Amino acid sequence: MNLPNKLTMLRVLLIPVFMLLIGYENYIAAVAVFAVASFTDYLDGNIARKRGLVTDFGKFMDPLADKVLTTTAMIYMVAQGLCDPIVLIIIMAREFAVAGVRMIAAETGKVIAANIFGKIKTVLQMVVIMLSYIFFGLEQQYGISLAVGGFSAVQICFGLMWLVGIVTLLSGVIYLWDNRQFFVNAK
Repeated sequence: MNLPNKLTMLRVLLIPVFMLLIGYENYIAAVAVFAVASFTDYLDGNIARKRGLVTDFGKFMDPLADKVLTTTAMIYMVAQGLCDPIVLIIIMAREFAVAGVRMIAAETGKVIAANIFGKIKTVLQMVVIMLSYIFFGLEQQYGISLAVGGFSAVQICFGLMWLVGIVTLLSGVIYLWDNRQFFVNAK
């Protein structure tokens, strides 16, 4: 297993650590773990491209690791009132649709890597999740309110997550359009 794939697997292994910290309401430590996991996403792709270490395993596992990491965080955010369940449904529907296209493509021997819109969506999701848990964590753990313009931290998080939902929806539509040949003529 090459270094980029090891970094991807490290991201997967950090997910239960993140969950444990969120479960014990240690939001700031959870953000730190989430940040490290998110940074491995940048590192693995960068190293793989620069060193010519791109593999089918990496093309498959890297976006899957991202999806599991971000979806896990968003499920907790819904439970804590930081994200509208509709946003989570939009995000999960997009991910299932993309996974379906990738499965159809795989049957033809083709592996579809993430496109630039999917990467932008993932970075936005990761940044908003971290900001949301920083705002929420400072308020819950330390009583520090980061209210802005009369909006509470929870309202800000809610609004940012709707932005993520819209960007996710758009990236999904673009992905499906760009790869329509795999499902238009599917048998």
